Amino acid sequence: MRALMVLMVLALIAQPLAAQRNSPAPIKYGKWALLVGAIGFNLAASREHERADSVFGDLTARCAVEQTLCDVGDDGSYTDPESEFLYQTSVAYDRRARNFLFGGQGALLGAAVLFVWEFSRPKDDPENIPFEPTVSFLPHATQIGVRVAF
Repeated sequence: MRALMVLMVLALIAQPLAAQRNSPAPIKYGKWALLVGAIGFNLAASREHERADSVFGDLTARCAVEQTLCDVGDDGSYTDPESEFLYQTSVAYDRRARNFLFGGQGALLGAAVLFVWEFSRPKDDPENIPFEPTVSFLPHATQIGVRVAF
């Protein structure tokens, strides 16, 4: 989670808003939507993982109180229906957490692709530069000047 927050801050610092001016709208706003989606997916995965841990904690508490409630049959399932239900619920929450993580990774990858694509595009010079230094190289001299636009 910290790495994701660092990536967001770096992305905000590294990209000036003027450079986005020439980007198509799906690229300009899509990368941010994907980044927010990645954060949302990871938060949802964290929530589901906490639920799975809570339910599994209930199962282990049952086993600590009465060991026979956690006997396992020949097929690998718990013989007690309530213990089996708690275990299956925990597994279901873990599967949901894994799916959210896959979604978050996909969204983060998509956002990274859009950021790189936008960074690699050639940019036009902004129109609001009042003066621009000029440097030209001659065989035995270098000329330095300033161009002022009105």
